[in-house]
Parts: sequence; C-alpha cells; structure tokens
Amino acid sequence: MNENVLGIVAGILTSVSMIPQLVKVIREKNVEDISLLMLLVLISGLSLWVWYGFKKDELPIILSNSFAVLVNISLLVCYILYNKKRK
Repeated sequence: MNENVLGIVAGILTSVSMIPQLVKVIREKNVEDISLLMLLVLISGLSLWVWYGFKKDELPIILSNSFAVLVNISLLVCYILYNKKRK
C-alpha cells in the first residue's frame, strides 16, 4: 500500500473515532462518563500534531488532526454545557 494512502486512511479513522461519542453526548445531553482531563490532553496532543504537520508540510497530518481537534473541542463545549456537577 502506498504510504500516502496509508497515512490518509489512518488519519480518517482516527479523526472520526470520537464522532460516535459526540453524537451520543449531544443526543443524551449527558457527559458524566467523559473525562475532562482526557479531553484536554487529547486536544493538546492533536494540536501538537497539527503543528508538526505544518512544520513537515504534510497535508494529511494537518487535515486529519485539525478535524479531530474540532470534533474534540465540540465535545469539550458539550462537556461544559451539560456538566451537571458544575450546576
């Protein structure tokens, strides 16, 4: 398999991995089982991957991780909105 195809497939899979969790949280408006620390660490790591992608001029890394950052920031916003412990 061509390494570019491999990178694109890997990027797509990891980028969409949190979408089912986001959909579930939006439907149920429940974030009790979501770890805030995990979200913050994941967003930080993904953001560093985006930066790395820019440094290496690698569009698949930039695009896939940027999308994953947006998905996880959306989950973080839901966490803030739906966190019952905060209210």
